[in-house]
Amino acid sequence: MGKTLQFRKDLNGLRAIAVVSVVLFHFNSAWLPGGYIGVDVFFVISGYLMTGIIFSGLEKQDFSILKFYLARADRIVPALAVLCLVMIVFGWIYLTPLDYKILAKHIVSSLTFSSNMAYYGESGYFDVSSHEKWLLHTWSLSVEWQFYVLYPLVLVFLHKFLSLSKMKIVILLSTILGFIFSASVTPIWPDASYFLLPTRAWEMMVGGVAYLYPFKYASLVKSILEKVGLLLIFLSCFLISDANFWPGYLALLPVIGTFMVIQAQKNDSLLTTNFVSQKLGSWSYSIYLWHWPLVAGIYYFKLSYIYIFGGLTLSLIFGFLSFKYIERIKASHNFRNPYSIFLKDRTVSLIFLSLILSGVIFLERGFIKSAPIDYQNIINSSKASPLRSKCHIYEYKKPELACEYFGSKISWAVFGDSHTIEIAYTLADKLREYDIGLKHFSFSACKPSYLEDNNFSKCSKWYNETTDYLLRQDSIKNVVFNHRFTSALFYYDMNNYPNKSVSKSTSETLNLIDNIDNLIIKLASVKENVYVFYPIPELPKTIHKLAGDQLLKNEKLSNITGTSFKWYRERNKYIIDHFDNKNYPDNVYLLKTEDIFCDKEYCFAVRNGIPLYFDDDHPSVLSAEKLANKIIAKNKKNSKNCCLL
Repeated sequence: MGKTLQFRKDLNGLRAIAVVSVVLFHFNSAWLPGGYIGVDVFFVISGYLMTGIIFSGLEKQDFSILKFYLARADRIVPALAVLCLVMIVFGWIYLTPLDYKILAKHIVSSLTFSSNMAYYGESGYFDVSSHEKWLLHTWSLSVEWQFYVLYPLVLVFLHKFLSLSKMKIVILLSTILGFIFSASVTPIWPDASYFLLPTRAWEMMVGGVAYLYPFKYASLVKSILEKVGLLLIFLSCFLISDANFWPGYLALLPVIGTFMVIQAQKNDSLLTTNFVSQKLGSWSYSIYLWHWPLVAGIYYFKLSYIYIFGGLTLSLIFGFLSFKYIERIKASHNFRNPYSIFLKDRTVSLIFLSLILSGVIFLERGFIKSAPIDYQNIINSSKASPLRSKCHIYEYKKPELACEYFGSKISWAVFGDSHTIEIAYTLADKLREYDIGLKHFSFSACKPSYLEDNNFSKCSKWYNETTDYLLRQDSIKNVVFNHRFTSALFYYDMNNYPNKSVSKSTSETLNLIDNIDNLIIKLASVKENVYVFYPIPELPKTIHKLAGDQLLKNEKLSNITGTSFKWYRERNKYIIDHFDNKNYPDNVYLLKTEDIFCDKEYCFAVRNGIPLYFDDDHPSVLSAEKLANKIIAKNKKNSKNCCLL
């Protein structure tokens, strides 16, 4: 300790490696399947620098938490706020009102450095819908900022009781415990682990350990250390993919690799200090900021593959311009006159302006009142279940704790993934007329996992425990089963429309169908009735985007097509053919969805003025009510006592 932090070309080169890996992964994950590990590299570098600043200040007894915060804000906020302002202007011109409202919400969460929590509550990082979130990448800035806020407070507090040498030991032990915690909980709570600080802090603290415990080796050893570290980072980019739980024990690969490069202190290495690496490293923050909206734009407007190369070029250009004209402008903080802060302090004024504009956009719902009344009616009627966020789960939860709806006599259950939520709500609403209640079990993006081990999918444990729970509950007489089967049987690629989706391996498909059959047959053996829906058609875009497209063409909105009926049948061929030809027990009722969503030529987003979805694949409450009516009608027809059970 005691050393003054100086500019290190090797760290700047590491930034270049990190940003290149992330950008390539985002524009085309096939190029670099594990490129997202670049964020982990950034975290380690940040931890090294922050620890150095704090410990150096504590040792000199001149550390100021306020100055530390202001320095971090000056580094991060102006470029971020300018991006947000540009997105506000862009959204006004190109986005539909609902998308504009969502963008405004995400701008607020980004500028308040809470976007990691906001995105965690919405979906997973690798979900297709994530590409429609223009500021998704700011989750990592939020994690870093939260670390920046807490880390100096904790260290200053500890310094009141401990010497700096003892604090070093505390940080080392805390880093080890943090890794153990992250590796343990990531398979259990993957989305929370990916987005939230508690499972990410250890990565930044590894950087702190690198500062506090510098290696002192001969030049040859340092050269070997650097090369091994870089090799670990490069291997991570190719051996790791979005199929891996992250971060977990595998995160050690890029994190330790970065740690080794930092410890090598090779400030003259051609691998990290060459001209290109130094420029990319200097521009890395701004490149990172600007690249993701370009990625999202390609997905949003369904642009062709060739636009990826234009996006890469613009990422570099915008990154350079942002670095030169925004990042490098130094702010002067004048606190003598608080009223002048908003006018003279660029950081405060940019945040204030962005937040005010975003707040107005959000409160005005993206200025939807300026849209035609037909469009407004579609958007206002495209509703999800009001109990969706309360009763749907993204991570493991005991089945006993699942929501119960309305009636006092719980004799129905709905079981599956997120595509059961609205069906459960509308069915329960109809059952309450008979004072019959319903228990709702749904897990986001859940593969049919009956009889599989806990490593098969993120919901395997929940799936098997829920099945066992249902089998034990004699009071539950009727079970409704539904899945988005395509997410299990096909690679998730709606961008292939109108072409066929890419099928998974035959063995994997057959295995998943076996899981479905085993579950249905087992439930049928102990229940009065089991109701199984055929696949619900999917849309190539969300319903409000399709409505917006039709609006721009000045076409009527009473009927909006989503896909062709032929494509729906082809995309779901395996499961439709299986259901058509499978002989289940007599108390299993297969219910077709196509008569609600499709005619012989098209499947609709809006049909006869009724919005059938609230996004691109989940049924709206209005179409779910029609699905619930099919269950009720079938139940009444087949009930032993000719009345509702």
